[in-house]
Amino acid sequence: MRAMLLDTPGTPLRAAELALPPPGPGEVALAVEACGVCRTDLHLVDGDLPGPRLPVIPGHEIVGRVTACGPGVAAPAVGARVGVPWLGSTCGHCRFCATGRENLCLAPGFTGYTRDGGFAEGCIARADACVPLPEGPEATTLAPLLCAGLIGWRALRLAGEGRRIGLYGFGAAAHIIAQIARAQGREVFAFTRPGDAAAQAFARRLGCAWAGDSDAPAPAPLDAALIFAPVGALVPLALKAVDRGGRVVCAGIHMSDIPGFPYADLWHEREIRSVANLTRADAAGFMPAATAAGVRTAPVVYPLAAANLALEDLRAGRFQGAAVLVP
Repeated sequence: MRAMLLDTPGTPLRAAELALPPPGPGEVALAVEACGVCRTDLHLVDGDLPGPRLPVIPGHEIVGRVTACGPGVAAPAVGARVGVPWLGSTCGHCRFCATGRENLCLAPGFTGYTRDGGFAEGCIARADACVPLPEGPEATTLAPLLCAGLIGWRALRLAGEGRRIGLYGFGAAAHIIAQIARAQGREVFAFTRPGDAAAQAFARRLGCAWAGDSDAPAPAPLDAALIFAPVGALVPLALKAVDRGGRVVCAGIHMSDIPGFPYADLWHEREIRSVANLTRADAAGFMPAATAAGVRTAPVVYPLAAANLALEDLRAGRFQGAAVLVP
């Protein structure tokens, strides 16, 4: 099969011809239909994430079809259409798994990081990590749901029931979760890279009540702020934007250092918290919510061989929506 390999962080991905191994116990083999390109993939390639398995095939927003099942797998069956997200495996018995917090598992596996991912024509995945997907939609529209959508959903849930939500960084995750928040009756403000008129217009088309620069003051006090951009300097700005009792949720796996800020900005029971990975329960709750909200993703499609271009375009913010690779 064709694949794009990361040999060393800080270097471009390398095209390779590899043999897909047979699935082991509890695993399935997939023919990849599409794989989203996530900012986490960019952090992996840039060396921001420690200890990847090298060489590794990146990609953790995988839409594929089961071609073979390993020993002990009853579902999904051969022929089933499934998604494979970032959390690729858990130990199932640590204190976090035992209390429904598998996203904090002490011995996890991550798709496209410690396990080979979907920047390829095929992949091997844990059967119990796979997410059932509908047959109708195009694979390229489903792929961004597998991480951008799921992480955005977890971040929105952790934000609480506030009705006025600010989204800092209007990329793959924000353009999905803005639609769900609007369907829930919330008012959504979009904060983009300064001067990014295209992203601001995109946010307004998706129903955001306001869109402006990330360093601009919020037009009204926020109940919660979700930060998707990996920019630590946004945390103090978001704290200033949230009302008393408000919450700032940092949704990225990597963020630059957060600068100091006065205690007064945190006072009045404001909170800062992070999102770590996801759970199978997140997927079970998110997929029906996305369907009910009529979520439409905005995929920008690249051939598999153009993975390096997709990563560079993501880094430079050259598109609205989400980059997706197709074999």
